[in-house]
Amino acid sequence: MKTRAGDRIFQAAVLGVGLVVIGLVLALGASLAWDSRLAWKAFGSSFLWTSTWDPVEEVFGVLPFVYGTLASSAIALAIAVPLGVGAAIFLAELAPPRVSETCSFLIELLAAVPSVILGLIGIFVLVPVMRTAGAPYGVGLLTAGVILSMMILPYITSITREVLLSVPRPLKEAMLALGATRWEVVRGVSLPYARSAILGAVFLALGRALGETMAVTMVIGNTPKISMSLVDPSYTMAAVIANELAEATSDLYLHSLIAVALVLFGITILVNAAARLLIYRTARI
Repeated sequence: MKTRAGDRIFQAAVLGVGLVVIGLVLALGASLAWDSRLAWKAFGSSFLWTSTWDPVEEVFGVLPFVYGTLASSAIALAIAVPLGVGAAIFLAELAPPRVSETCSFLIELLAAVPSVILGLIGIFVLVPVMRTAGAPYGVGLLTAGVILSMMILPYITSITREVLLSVPRPLKEAMLALGATRWEVVRGVSLPYARSAILGAVFLALGRALGETMAVTMVIGNTPKISMSLVDPSYTMAAVIANELAEATSDLYLHSLIAVALVLFGITILVNAAARLLIYRTARI
């Protein structure tokens, strides 16, 4: 009876904790929706696809910030995913144990570097390099994407390495015994076994990139416009909130910034939902 009572108490406690987490998410969404009501009342759904952001005339649209956020994150993933997965394969499958442990420690240490330091590196190192390479301003989407890739690279590398190390050795040894090369073992056994976890690491890194503020604010140029050129300045949702929240002198201006936060919150939820669905379907293949 004591064991059963303890199990019931444990189940109730865990259920309560889960409900608290869900409640916090719902409360956050409701709070953002309520505090942005003036923006939605003034602009309606056009707030989502309007490109004008004019605090003087009090005309606001979130589309340039959505574009800047998604474009910079996509650039970061395009750079970090091949590098991270490749580095993880080397550390897990090819590198000597001492080299693997040392390099893994240094890579994980990169994740602990404050974003403002990476932003300063971007300003004083990457921006001059971009200007030398032909970018007119140095700051812009590409610069922000490179900085973001440095920030998310440790997540992809570390998680992928740990999953590759967990692949059962008998599977790899059986394929080696059949005459397969190391690359064929990685391609035929290790990567398929770790596929779901690698996708999870990529989406975790994407969530990190979507919400990054300081480093991106310092190097993206902070210009609310949509440009197809990767070297032109742009803006992100997190950056506009950080830059302009203290300057919001009217209720509509403030509510518009909170509406930007609500859109970012919604995009984050959609990305995580898509990640869960993709990982679930991949795991069943």
